[in-house]
Amino acid sequence: MKRGLTALSLALVLPLVACGNGGDGADGQTLTVLAASSLTETFTQLAETFEDEHPGVEVELVFGSSSTLAEQAVDGAPGQVLATADERSMTLASDVLADSPAPFVGNQLVLVAPPDNPAGIASLDDLDADVDYVRCAESAPCGALAVALLEDAGVDAPPASEEVDVKAVLARVVQGEADAGLVYRTDAVAAGDEVSEVATDDMADLAAAYSTAYFIAPVAGSDDAHADLAAEFVTLVRSRRAHQVFADAGFSGIPRS
Repeated sequence: MKRGLTALSLALVLPLVACGNGGDGADGQTLTVLAASSLTETFTQLAETFEDEHPGVEVELVFGSSSTLAEQAVDGAPGQVLATADERSMTLASDVLADSPAPFVGNQLVLVAPPDNPAGIASLDDLDADVDYVRCAESAPCGALAVALLEDAGVDAPPASEEVDVKAVLARVVQGEADAGLVYRTDAVAAGDEVSEVATDDMADLAAAYSTAYFIAPVAGSDDAHADLAAEFVTLVRSRRAHQVFADAGFSGIPRS
């Protein structure tokens, strides 16, 4: 079972999936799910639940930037389900979706630093020219949110780098290559004591305004068997049973169906 494929390997992964995982696997069918990188931990858990309830089915998870995955889906990359961290990315793939995208969870930005916070970051105001902070590229949902938040907060200093997705931002902070980074709350929760959240009044005031909703939809073009599996996976993600999985990971605004 392959889990946790990152955006860094996306260009290599998708051709491999197309060759080896578009149809029946050795033990049965393979359901390929393209999902935003911030869903890595929760979708890995839900995929295992799905496999337990569908003997012979393997869920192949491909994680990456939402906009990149949407563009790959339009270009014909193999996948029966698409889950993005914003509605804009889902709109990019509207022509290849088998059903209307449905919201299923929410998330918000937080500011994190290495555990010892060597730069002494205490607020967004501290993100100045003397601080190496990182954020997602604006093409990614986390980047679009970060740009808007920083502008609203009056932060003029450019980031030290713009990463492809939120997991790449988190990795720079965890590895001590950045003084701070803007990530989703769920990523801070998943990182545990590898980062410290800078819980400031200004972040608390702005965070609610800079949250994102996640959307999921089956991708068109599958045979009947894979289309049925895709619909069932979407149902699982939006079910009451998934509520605790998302809540434990730090997601918010979870619809209950």
